[in-house]
Amino acid sequence: MPVLYGIDLKILEGEFIALMGPSGSGKTTLLNLIAGLDRADSGKLTVAGVQISKLSETDLARWRAFHVGFIFQFYNLLPVLSALENVELPLQLRPISRRERREHAVTALELVGLADRLRHHPGELSGGEQQRVAIARAIVTDPSLIVADEPTGDLDKNSAREVLAMLGQLNAEFGKTIIMVTHDPKAAETAGRMCHLEKGVLNTCA
Repeated sequence: MPVLYGIDLKILEGEFIALMGPSGSGKTTLLNLIAGLDRADSGKLTVAGVQISKLSETDLARWRAFHVGFIFQFYNLLPVLSALENVELPLQLRPISRRERREHAVTALELVGLADRLRHHPGELSGGEQQRVAIARAIVTDPSLIVADEPTGDLDKNSAREVLAMLGQLNAEFGKTIIMVTHDPKAAETAGRMCHLEKGVLNTCA
């Protein structure tokens, strides 16, 4: 049974888009397709000039590693690693030295305000701090696209506000293209455009 029907969506470089809609409407599926995590059964999907729907699995994995930063609702941090080591992980695929990986990771953590938490493990951090580590991990490779799936869904109001402010900063100051799935209208207001899905159909996008 199809999850999405007749989606025709153009997102410009540097846009901040919020995908909204009830549970089961296809928001996360659409996000995963754009990020190259899932494959569509039909249609054409082009991201930053690359028709990713035609890439092999190997090339798609490489494309994701170099061009997409991921932020999830439940952080997806490895509990046995420090904040610094978690942020370094996406750089393992890059042909750079360990020292360079460390420098990039430190810079990313400084950018999200966690310069004093480098050696802390996820269990020693608040939910908001863990999500900031996740944001640092998402931006450490300097991706052209950031996808965020309910990034504030597990946070209290203050932490959610901080995370949204950070995403807004990444978009406004660094020109990052951001696509965010959210149920929260307040969170969606951070974005420049809101797209509403209903039962797999894109109803409005303005």
